[in-house]
Amino acid sequence: MNDRRRMLAAIGRAGAAAAAGPLLAIPAFAQDAAAGYPSRPIRIIVGFAPGGATDIVARAIAQKLQESWGQPVTIDNKPGAGSNIGSELAARADPDGYTLLLGTIANATHMSLYKNLKYDTLRDFAPITQLMAAPSVLVVSPSLPVDDLKGLIALARSKPGTLTYASSGAGGSPHLAGVLLEQRAGVQMVHVPYKGAAPALTDVISGQVNLGFKTALSAIPSMQAGKLKPIAVAANRRLPQIPNVPTMAEAGVPDFEVSSWNGLLAPARTPPPIIAKLHAEVVRILALPDIRERLSAQAAEPVGSTPEAFGAYIRAEIERWGAVAKQAKVQLD
Repeated sequence: MNDRRRMLAAIGRAGAAAAAGPLLAIPAFAQDAAAGYPSRPIRIIVGFAPGGATDIVARAIAQKLQESWGQPVTIDNKPGAGSNIGSELAARADPDGYTLLLGTIANATHMSLYKNLKYDTLRDFAPITQLMAAPSVLVVSPSLPVDDLKGLIALARSKPGTLTYASSGAGGSPHLAGVLLEQRAGVQMVHVPYKGAAPALTDVISGQVNLGFKTALSAIPSMQAGKLKPIAVAANRRLPQIPNVPTMAEAGVPDFEVSSWNGLLAPARTPPPIIAKLHAEVVRILALPDIRERLSAQAAEPVGSTPEAFGAYIRAEIERWGAVAKQAKVQLD
């Protein structure tokens, strides 16, 4: 743990030093662009289908930006390839602050999972701020005859390669959480990827797929309505919104924490003054009581980190999930 803290601190210092240099020599045209920014509509690309946790957060932020800046802020859903389609589109956009990406954990995991990725998260994007983090919850369809993790593992072992688990796309945290469960519990299941969290959730509810790891943000309403059976929380403590649901460790699988996160990214070479202006406004929005209440009600934690801290976090996530993928020998192309 101390080594990890030292690594993150070093990354943060390096990121801060790298960011400080360009700020000392910002061209006048960049300063002028920031002074008048935004003067036209802003587009936020979301690499998943509407209705999932990422989309929910993106729309909440977009609405507040539009209210404060008086310019349209639209959400452009570009699902497919586990969010790679949307990410590639954003990476090629003009670095002027008018096209942004709602980046997710997939932008970290895909760095190890895809050999021929058409973008590089560290090279092609400028971090603005992490928006939120939400623990995942292992849920099953109401039609599946299990009520706890012990029963689920027993059923999976009795029918190897039969139970199915849904994800919002190959390489995202719900996929890798399923891989971890297979490793830790010694079971074999079938991965069913979707083009977003919402359709994946719908098919678990209907019983088309047996189970899945879902963010608390998107799953709690369905749990409360009795449409999903929660099995365990992939966090180090129980969630106050569902206090009767044990953690994975309490249920018998220790050291099992999976948190989905998202944040705003801009194309690389976006002028630092524009990054700073976006950062300040979004952090202000995340501190608003209605936004905090909306996220907290769904067990999501607002973050609002600096660009440097967000960059360091992304680097650490790339390293962490790269190790998981290597151990599991997961390769998507």
